[in-house]
Amino acid sequence: MQYICPLCALPLTLTERTWGCPQAHKFDMAKEGYVNLLPVQKKNSKDPGDNQQMMLARREFLTAGYYQSLSDRVNALALEYSSEAQQILDIGCGEGYYSHRLYNTLVAEHPCQLQGVDISKSAIKYAAKRYPNLSFCVASAYEMPIPSHCIDLAIRIYAPSKVEELQRVMAPNGILITVSPGPLHHFALKQQIYAEPRLHPASDAKIAGFECLHQERLMSQLELNNSQDISHFLEMTPYAWKFTAEQKHTFAQSGLSCELDFQIEVHRISV
Repeated sequence: MQYICPLCALPLTLTERTWGCPQAHKFDMAKEGYVNLLPVQKKNSKDPGDNQQMMLARREFLTAGYYQSLSDRVNALALEYSSEAQQILDIGCGEGYYSHRLYNTLVAEHPCQLQGVDISKSAIKYAAKRYPNLSFCVASAYEMPIPSHCIDLAIRIYAPSKVEELQRVMAPNGILITVSPGPLHHFALKQQIYAEPRLHPASDAKIAGFECLHQERLMSQLELNNSQDISHFLEMTPYAWKFTAEQKHTFAQSGLSCELDFQIEVHRISV
């Protein structure tokens, strides 16, 4: 586990339960085991990232296994393209669902460490408490407190980030696996909201400083009949606030069916 100071970029060292740098900047570990490396002056809001309600809904939905096929595919690609990875990073890790499943897959093959970063304190607090064998910190993906050129494998699932930061943290020949919504993702929901729903843009598989080694779409149909699962699903999507209470009730009574369409890419650092 390695961190750099978010204020001066010098290495942080853990002493008992406090991370400190040579410039005497200090960051205490929370009781759950994570460290907050998002200084107040770098926050854009009081509580950035997904709020607790969204996080809890996503946690319950993912734990039910509805996106396990995506997790399994990401893990299989990690084994195929980066089987020897020792330092692993989950960018925008949320509550740690994909993090812990990836770690369990890779650590069964060889020793490794996984760090997760997310700007949501609520999500990181839950992740650290549930998966104490992993390392989590509150931080922005646009300015990660991760040393340069140390990450062998990174995953970025639905998380925005800064290209220059991706280039900076990756070790030579490091592998980056990204997941973004495919053209038809959740299209049935869009049809309920918009008069002329638009497809998500197709990815051009280009990230500056990286070479794309593999690109695919993972498609399936999501069928939900449990009212609680439907509620969790709607709450975790960006469309939640667009549905009326009556529409949500109708979904809960009659069930919900929509497309799952994931664009998955494997990139290798080339700079």
